[in-house]
Amino acid sequence: MTGSAGVHPVTQLLLTWYKHSRRDLPWRNTRDPYAITVAEFMLHQTRVSTVLLYYMRFLRRFPDWSTLAASTLDDVLKVWEGLGYYARARHLHELAGRVCAEFGGKLPASHDALLTLPGIGAYTAGAILSIAFHQDQIAVDGNVRRVLCRAFEINQDPAKGEGRRRLEETALALLPHGRAGAFNQALMDLGASMCSSRHPACAGCPLSALCRARQSGRQETLPLRAPRRLTPHYDVAAAVIWREGEVLIARRPPRGLLGGLWEFPGGKREPGESLVDCLVREVREELGIEIGVGLLLTSVEHAYTHFRITLYAYHGRVVSGEPHCLACTDWRWVLPAQLGEFAFPAANHAIIGRILAEDP
Repeated sequence: MTGSAGVHPVTQLLLTWYKHSRRDLPWRNTRDPYAITVAEFMLHQTRVSTVLLYYMRFLRRFPDWSTLAASTLDDVLKVWEGLGYYARARHLHELAGRVCAEFGGKLPASHDALLTLPGIGAYTAGAILSIAFHQDQIAVDGNVRRVLCRAFEINQDPAKGEGRRRLEETALALLPHGRAGAFNQALMDLGASMCSSRHPACAGCPLSALCRARQSGRQETLPLRAPRRLTPHYDVAAAVIWREGEVLIARRPPRGLLGGLWEFPGGKREPGESLVDCLVREVREELGIEIGVGLLLTSVEHAYTHFRITLYAYHGRVVSGEPHCLACTDWRWVLPAQLGEFAFPAANHAIIGRILAEDP
């Protein structure tokens, strides 16, 4: 069933609603592919309200591809600090280098070319091409999955196999020629504002009369998803190692969780291991030194996407050896007042706060 000019009724309702109800967001006031790409990287798995705190500051510091490419990863991570999912910052920095080196400082407007670049998958490529380059491309994120699975009562897991194929076919069938950017953003806004995971606001939804899930009373059970696994918990120990008023910090390897960030050395406790023994072992493996462990400074509870930790920070001192990188990429002795110059994981900020409180 289609409406005027071959546009599906669902699409017509979405575009009309979006015209009057679209969120006023800074990345929607530009057609600059760079600014739009920065927004898409930041928005991945992060709330709009959080991204708004970082977006303009990032653009002021790194206004274009060349400035970002010429900056150090340390500078980029420091501006990104607190936004989380730091692989996005590393990929964005690497992307800037590739754009400048391989494409003359201009982001390619080809779907295949974008997919060869770091940090860009099918969703991000579709979003950039439809919003920045006005191409007829779908962009299916979590919000879009939820809206379409409910509107068309898709009974398969939309992230896998047949469900994913059906979802993409549905999105393509709805796509309005020449207005893909508005269509994709309308779906995102509707999923974020009304068609929420729990307790969707169906009464005010522009698709309410056409939504098959609402008609069958299944709006809160779709989309289908795999059973949620129990979230594992780990104990982690960190050492605040002192030497003549300075503390020792180390930089994590560039890849993997929190790659490229600075931290107080330490690591995860093994089964049957005490926190003190864990800390001595981890510092030895990371920096090649033997330490003595003092009093507990603080403990911090922190949740990541797929696991939780309790981070225990202890005072420490070097007993023997000189620091050298075995499982890190750099190390430094710094004054407590200098800690703010480095990008640290969120859990480490509570430790820094205690250090500064004890050493004003």
